[in-house]
Amino acid sequence: MNQLQPSGGKALIPFFVFVLSFLGAGIALSDFYAFPSPVAVILGIIVAFVILKGSVQAKVDALIRGCGDSRIMTMCLIYLLAGAFATVSKAMGGVDATVNLGLALVPIKFLALGIFLLASFLSTATGTSVGCIVALGPIVVGLAEQSQTPLPLMLGSLLGGAMFGDNLSFISDTTIAATQSQDCSMRDKFKVNILIAGPAALLTALLLLLAAQYTGALPNLLPAAPAISFWPIVPYLVVIILAISGLNVFVVLTIGTLLAGLIGFTTGSLPPLLFSQKVYEGFTSMIEIFLLSMLTGGLAEMVRGAGGIDYLVSKISKAIGGHKSAQLGMGALVSGTNSAIANNTVSIVVTGPVVKEISRTYGVDKRKTAALTDIFSCVIQGLLPYGAQILIIIGFTKNTVSFAAILTYAWYLYLLLGFTLLAIFTPFVDKYLARQPAAEPSAS
Repeated sequence: MNQLQPSGGKALIPFFVFVLSFLGAGIALSDFYAFPSPVAVILGIIVAFVILKGSVQAKVDALIRGCGDSRIMTMCLIYLLAGAFATVSKAMGGVDATVNLGLALVPIKFLALGIFLLASFLSTATGTSVGCIVALGPIVVGLAEQSQTPLPLMLGSLLGGAMFGDNLSFISDTTIAATQSQDCSMRDKFKVNILIAGPAALLTALLLLLAAQYTGALPNLLPAAPAISFWPIVPYLVVIILAISGLNVFVVLTIGTLLAGLIGFTTGSLPPLLFSQKVYEGFTSMIEIFLLSMLTGGLAEMVRGAGGIDYLVSKISKAIGGHKSAQLGMGALVSGTNSAIANNTVSIVVTGPVVKEISRTYGVDKRKTAALTDIFSCVIQGLLPYGAQILIIIGFTKNTVSFAAILTYAWYLYLLLGFTLLAIFTPFVDKYLARQPAAEPSAS
C-alpha cells in the first residue's frame, strides 16, 4: 500500500521545526508576528518530506489528505465568512456605534466596569481581542486621564473584557479552531464555556463595582458623549442570537454580513461596490489563518501517518493518571505551545490532534475538551508579556504603564483560570454534560 512507514518519535521532528522556527524568529526579531506562520509550517512540511519514511507519493497523498480534510475546510470557510462579517460591520460603523453607546450608558464613577462590559460585548460581537483592544485602547487611555481613574485598572479591565469575547465568540478564531479540531458544535462548546467563564465574568464585574468606590472619578471632566446610532449594532446582536439558537454558522454569518451591508447601504455609509470590496477585504484578512490551518492540517496528517501522534500520546499518557489529570495535561499542552509561539489560535490548531486523542483515550467529553483548550489558550495569551494584546495595550500608554501593573488588575483572567480548575476537579460541568446530549459535529 502507498502509505507512510512508522517513524516513532522521529515523526515529531517536523512539528518541532515548525514551532521552533516560529519561536526562534520571534525571539530574534523581538516580534512574534513578523515571521509569517504559514511559512514556518512550510519549513516543517519540507522537513517531513526529507525525514519521514515512505515514497514521495505517499507523503504527497498524506499532505493533500490532511489539507483537504472536511474539518479543516469547514474551519477555513468559517474563517473567511467571519472575516467578511467583521470587516463589513466595522465599515458601516458597527464598532464606533457600539463604543459610543457603551460610553454614553456608563456612569463615570463606574468607568472600569463599563470598559470591561463594553470590551466583553465588542470582542464577542467581532470575534477578536486584538481588534477590540485597538478600537478601545486609545479611548480607555484618554478616559483614564480625564476621569482620574487609575490607568492600570482601566487597562486590566480592557484586557479581561477583550479575552472574554476571544474565548466565547462564535466567530472567534479560537472557537472555530477548538470546535472543528474536536468535532464539536459551536453551540455545545459555548454552553460549557459559559458555565465556566460566566461566573468568572460576574465576579470580575462585582470586584470592579467595589473598586469604583475608591477611584475618585471626577464627573465634570469628561466631554459630552457623541451621537448614538443603534442600527449599526443590530448585525452583532442578530449574529449572537442566531448563533446561540443553534442555526448553522454559515447561515448565521451570511445573514449577518448581508444585514450589515443592507444597513450600510440604507444609511449611506456602504454603497454596493464598497460592500463587495469590504467582503473581499474580510476574506483577505483571514488568509494567514486560512493557510496556517490548511497547511497545519496537512503536516499533522503526515506526522500522524508516520506514527508521531500516537508516539506523543503514549509518552504524555505516562504522566496522566486518569480523567482529571488528562484535562490538566491537555491544558498544559495547549498552554505550553501558546507560551512558545504567542498565538492562541495557532496553539489550538497545532495541538488539536494530540488533544483529541488524549480526550478520547481518557473519556473527556469533546464539548468540555473544546472549551478547556480554548480557555487555557486565551488565559495564557492574555498573560504573555510578548503577546499581541499586551504589546498593543502598553504601546497605547507610550510605555508609561508596566506589564506588571496591568497584570495586577487582570482579574478576569485569574478568575477564569480558577473556575476552569474548579470545572476540572469538581463534577458540576460533567454532571451538566451527562444530562445534555451532544449535537451533531456540524458547523452549528
